[in-house]
Amino acid sequence: MRRANHRNIGLILDSFHTLSRKIDINSIRSIPKDKIFIVQLADAPLIDMDLLYWSRHFRNMPGEGDLPVTEFATAIAETGYDGYFSLEIFNDQFRGGSTRSIAADGHRSLIYLGDQVRRSPNVSGLTLPAMPDRAKVKGVGFVEFSADEKDAADLVAILHTLGFSKAAVHRTKKVSLFSQGDIRLLVNTDEKGFANASFAVHGTSAYAMALLVDDAKAALARAVTLDAEPFNQPVEPGEVKIPAIRGVGGGLIYLIDDKSKLGRFSEIDFLPVKEEKEIARAHLLRIDHIAQTVAYDEMLTWLLFYTSIFDAHKTPMVDIIDPAGVVRSQVVENASGALRVTLNGAENRRTLAGHFIAEKFGSGIQHLAFETDDIFATAASLRKNGFRPLSISPNYYGDVEARFGLDPELTEQLKADNILYDRDEHGEYFQLYSGTYGEGFFFEIVERRGYRGYGAPNAIFRIAALKKQMRPEGLPRN
Repeated sequence: MRRANHRNIGLILDSFHTLSRKIDINSIRSIPKDKIFIVQLADAPLIDMDLLYWSRHFRNMPGEGDLPVTEFATAIAETGYDGYFSLEIFNDQFRGGSTRSIAADGHRSLIYLGDQVRRSPNVSGLTLPAMPDRAKVKGVGFVEFSADEKDAADLVAILHTLGFSKAAVHRTKKVSLFSQGDIRLLVNTDEKGFANASFAVHGTSAYAMALLVDDAKAALARAVTLDAEPFNQPVEPGEVKIPAIRGVGGGLIYLIDDKSKLGRFSEIDFLPVKEEKEIARAHLLRIDHIAQTVAYDEMLTWLLFYTSIFDAHKTPMVDIIDPAGVVRSQVVENASGALRVTLNGAENRRTLAGHFIAEKFGSGIQHLAFETDDIFATAASLRKNGFRPLSISPNYYGDVEARFGLDPELTEQLKADNILYDRDEHGEYFQLYSGTYGEGFFFEIVERRGYRGYGAPNAIFRIAALKKQMRPEGLPRN
């Protein structure tokens, strides 16, 4: 935004105190622009506490909190104000954080805020880079795993039990494509390139995902303008070069669309094959959500990253109770549900999430959730394939029956298949988990019957069961 003309010293407007005291934003528009000297910007989560304590400890970058900072800044800009906007961000987490990361977040937040403000018809003259609007996400194109031959064999065996069949192999690389419904999973064992480098650092992991957007070229342009790091890797002649940016933990987010050959990459780059073994399909339809585990002090960074680049919003933070501590969880999702990314912030390595970060040497995708339209039919197919579900404590089912007043017959059916249950004002939710693979990665299968959440009340039971399978602290890896 533009430099101040030092005509005089007038009002210093502070967004935090203006908005938290619910001063009418419309009144700002009547202030003469030469009476405003400087505008101080800060966002914050909505917390019911003393204003002074809230102000001194919980301010964050515009776009990272829940206050209407965009409306505040727009009202300022509509006065014709051409002075300074500064960030005033008293926050305990920032004081002890990486100055480089905090500066990067501040820069991204101001670019994003400015882009939102300049779209008002009554604002002109902002010195901001032009960029496309936030990218609309239509779904998850694929998720890609990096592995060596040995680990890949174990991973593929799990995918087979989940009902996935090998559908194609890459023309020039050691990459296999597995599919079921609209889900595509790639297993990359190539001995060169970024996937191999990722495996060398993190071991077998879901290191990349592709998002199907309305316009991949425009999405990349917006992301780069907002300081996302573009990723480039040579491809063989005739192969599709998919645009990508670096995401959580240095992993990749590929951008594909239906308006170009990007949407046909699997037809162009892959050769179809027939699965050698008979596999019962498990009624899996699509990827419901992708769960990424990050260090807690990275949460705000990645929430801002996703919501500034993609047309999505964040849900309120919830506490996920782990026997060894609390994990903070927030979801980035869009209105259609085509994009759902859960961000789980770990504060210590004793939690399941913290163990994953420590053992994988960084943040990343910890689990994938697949959607089914019939959880009980899915469970039956999984049994035929030799799938071993996560074993849930029998005590859970007595509690859930009493809590929701379930029919005992339904409770027994849930118990027999190790299915978890939750309900909200919109409907019912069913969850079925795999055990852990490697150092804490796992799969989830869900059925939504109008339900809009993610089963947070069940997390403590799921985590307790998963932690029984973890390698004890100090025990060497196999």
